[in-house]
Amino acid sequence: MKKITVFVLVLSLLLLNLVYAGAINMSVDDVESEEPLLCSESEDCETEVTINAASEVQAQIEISAKSAVLMEKSTGRVLYALNENERLYPASVTKIMTILLVCEAIDEGKISLTDTVSCSENAASKGGSQIWLEPGETMTVEELLKATCIYSANDACTLLGEYVGGSDTAFVALMNNRAKELGMENTSFDNCTGLDDSTDTHLTTAYDIALMSRELLKHEYIKDYTTIWMDSLRDGETELVNTNKLVRYYDGITGLKTGTTEKAGCCVSATAQREGMELIAVVMGSENSNDRFNSARNLLDWGFANYEITVPEIDEDSIRSVKVLHGKEQNVNIVTPEADPVLTNKGDGANLTLSVELPESVEAPVSENQVLGKIIVYSGETAVAEYELKAEKEIEQITFFSALYKILTSFTK
Repeated sequence: MKKITVFVLVLSLLLLNLVYAGAINMSVDDVESEEPLLCSESEDCETEVTINAASEVQAQIEISAKSAVLMEKSTGRVLYALNENERLYPASVTKIMTILLVCEAIDEGKISLTDTVSCSENAASKGGSQIWLEPGETMTVEELLKATCIYSANDACTLLGEYVGGSDTAFVALMNNRAKELGMENTSFDNCTGLDDSTDTHLTTAYDIALMSRELLKHEYIKDYTTIWMDSLRDGETELVNTNKLVRYYDGITGLKTGTTEKAGCCVSATAQREGMELIAVVMGSENSNDRFNSARNLLDWGFANYEITVPEIDEDSIRSVKVLHGKEQNVNIVTPEADPVLTNKGDGANLTLSVELPESVEAPVSENQVLGKIIVYSGETAVAEYELKAEKEIEQITFFSALYKILTSFTK
């Protein structure tokens, strides 16, 4: 009996050695014949939606401004652009960055809406739109935020900046740092209010304004303030009327901020949401307030009339596992990705098709979350989105000793 057992063991080892030698001595032809991975770190697997903002599209929208941008919020895609990178004075549209930093400080727990802030001499000295804060007067962060969002009060805005940054100068540095993080490459802030009578370098672009507007809209509660038409402070003694007239009459309006100075002309970042799609219309350098609001309204109307947002439905049954060659396990499951919103032409969202691309096999080792394939979303014949398909877990490569252990343990079963 012992001779038989030894013979079986020796024979198993010889067979295993032959198998293992074949595994580690795969020819170049064998490797190259395998279907390659579809997304690598050096490849850009994200398909951009091509939006036609050429002259024929521009002719459809009446714009009375030096520059303008229409951006869709969830994708960040620009639907319309007119001199979008021209550096111009933004006036009080600047305050979008101030409000953004205040919201981020609130969310991080650095400050709260109920904090009481005492007015400084510097904040009280600001001109232009103001709520006439007196040095030493106290207001809550929420009251100052209302005054900034609704009435564009420069004194309230400055006081918020001082409270978050420690000083006016320090806060402006925070503004410029955040602008760089957001990719606002053509922006330079000299103050938190947008007052430009003493500066020639407080400049930004319509595109950069759209970027910071999009970031601010991630803080949903800010809409509780930017959509207020009328409010008051000081027990009703100080009336606040929104400088954004679109808040009063535009369907789906969510904000966001106006700005007017002699240098800047009339500017606005107007945001609105309908049927799950939120648009950002930035207008800079209009000659008067009516042109500003009419241009923004025309951009929003055009965007809602021509585009829509759809979240594709991914069928989990269409995503199979992938065979693992020379791995400790024979197959690896694929994680079903979460579908991001897709921007399409109006009416095309219901006709999206999905194509799953996965190799038949992959060589071990396989790492957890390794990209093995992709899902491509098509609108007609045009690819409009792409989602990576990743390995659910790690699969190690089989070794001589792990294979031997597997064989030996099989005899004990």
